[in-house]
Amino acid sequence: MRAVSGPSRPFVTRSLVALGVLCASAAVWIPLGCDPPPRATPGQRFEDRFERADFGADWRTTGSGWRIENGAIRGEGARNHPLWLRRKLPRDARIEFDAWSESPAGDLKCEAWGDGESHATQASYTATSYVVIFGGWHNRLNVIARMNEHGADRQVREDPHVELGRHYHFKVERRGRDLRWLLDGNPLLEFNDPDPLAGPGHEYFAFNDWDALVHFDNLVITPL
Repeated sequence: MRAVSGPSRPFVTRSLVALGVLCASAAVWIPLGCDPPPRATPGQRFEDRFERADFGADWRTTGSGWRIENGAIRGEGARNHPLWLRRKLPRDARIEFDAWSESPAGDLKCEAWGDGESHATQASYTATSYVVIFGGWHNRLNVIARMNEHGADRQVREDPHVELGRHYHFKVERRGRDLRWLLDGNPLLEFNDPDPLAGPGHEYFAFNDWDALVHFDNLVITPL
């Protein structure tokens, strides 16, 4: 490559400065030599449509049973080894996604505001999060629980039941001490927590499963 002659150097210097400004302000396109933009912070909206072959860097699998299939998450036999989103949740947020089960057991399950890595090490599993279960216990119970899904403080409702193959829209949102779950836009359960799970150890979201063949798609997390 021919060296730049003396008279041209001021132009080169100005160009590099301009490039540096472009690098600092770039949102999507990153010119050669620029650092990539920082990852999304807890104050930003996040979404994932799963239109790809692999989970990628945003997700942590804690066991077998999870994969992407036909543009959606497929889970089966995970045995309380959650699929954790690596991005931190806002303190107050709305979490939305679509879910359906191909098992008469139902058992559509997620965790919110957990530690981002915990999983079952034995048959009995105590989460680090709020646990939301639609059609648990062989499609008999719907539950919001604080860490222990068998705990005495869990909120329980028997109906509705998961219909085989039907797509449902989940909306789980927290404001202050109140956690609310809406199913297809209809209020299902609420949990008022005098000591909300927040801060280190309670900042992540996960999909979970026991044995049922389940699917999740179209995840959207919005700060409140």
